Amino acid sequence: MAASGDNWDLNFDGDWLSYNQMAAKGSYMALNDLLPQYAPNLYKKYEEQGTLSAATIDGNIVGLPWTMKMNQRQFVTWRSDLTEKAGINVAKDSVKTIEDTENLLRELRKAYPNMKLNRTGPLTLIKIREEWIDLNQHGLGYYLSDPSMKIQPIEQQPFYREAAVKARQWYDEKLINRDAMIDKTDGAAEWRNGKAVFTLTSHEWVNADPGFSDPSFKLDSSLIYPDKKQVNRTPLANVAAINRNSKHPDRVLRFLDMIETDRTLYDLVQYGIEGKTYKLDGDTAVYPDGMSTTTSNYMEWGGQWAFWKPQFMRPTSTYPKDFWLHEAEFASEPINVNSPLDGLFVSEEPMKNELAKRDQAIEEFNKPIEFGTVKDPEKAVDDYIEKQKKNGLDKILAETQKQVDAFLAAKK
Repeated sequence: MAASGDNWDLNFDGDWLSYNQMAAKGSYMALNDLLPQYAPNLYKKYEEQGTLSAATIDGNIVGLPWTMKMNQRQFVTWRSDLTEKAGINVAKDSVKTIEDTENLLRELRKAYPNMKLNRTGPLTLIKIREEWIDLNQHGLGYYLSDPSMKIQPIEQQPFYREAAVKARQWYDEKLINRDAMIDKTDGAAEWRNGKAVFTLTSHEWVNADPGFSDPSFKLDSSLIYPDKKQVNRTPLANVAAINRNSKHPDRVLRFLDMIETDRTLYDLVQYGIEGKTYKLDGDTAVYPDGMSTTTSNYMEWGGQWAFWKPQFMRPTSTYPKDFWLHEAEFASEPINVNSPLDGLFVSEEPMKNELAKRDQAIEEFNKPIEFGTVKDPEKAVDDYIEKQKKNGLDKILAETQKQVDAFLAAKK
């Protein structure tokens, strides 16, 4: 639409949607001069947070990141009402390693042999232990402790082989659901409705109200590998972007500046009309009688992503008072760090054929290894490594590393 000249003004995007592609192709307007002129308060907030660099390409600011600060490092989480019922003695914050997790899973499986237990393989936990950071593209990543930022393929890492062997053990012991690799059901809904006894989730969802369907359900949790560093969620997770063909960028920016500073406008945008789409119980926003998340586009993630402002967000039944300020405090702890590659855009054009082959092999070979369905994990990993080498891995690594090095050099 942008390439054909469509002249809409504002849209939502994110690094998990099409932002990288749109920004790399020049579909979004450069805002270097317009942003401080028409949105001075928002610009000041970005300067304080240091987040604009993540949305800058070739010196041009091409996106407006959200002003939230979050970290999604994993917490092992279990239904504490079920562990108490089964006489399983597991204290809050006591499950800190993958070995601790295995022990808990074995006890839960023994106590509840017919319940869905776990839909996540051990690789997720082992990557945290190793401080391995995914580039979120094509199975490439780096170690946070590596000052050279060497980009490597995950399948060649010793921990990947370890995870493959352990995944098979989990599969055999039914510590991972037999259908985990193909399960398309909503895991969060299963958890809320009491269909699961164990999950991995984030700081947000061990502190927010999970919305359990039965008030007797309770949860406890433990931060996995609490001494290991992990990168914070990128500012590009939620982006407001202005189309390069926009006829009214000044109005968009003035509106966004008001969202940053005006609570009355913020309430209108985020919660709607008091008495119609929300009510106030003190400072807490609640749904009017007869309305819920399924009958309103207000007050939940889906209606608010690009505009969440922690200074104005009201408590809700899900998120108590000052919830998002506490999320930012957690993300600011020393174990949680900003990614040195925030804002990196890897141009895939020079290696698109090799990446297409690599992605196909990831789908075909990586998933069975990660979920433990291969009978001989050691051989499966060896075969997978060789397959990816033949798919042009050397070219992919060389090109990606070149772009990473250039990005880091430009930041100095």
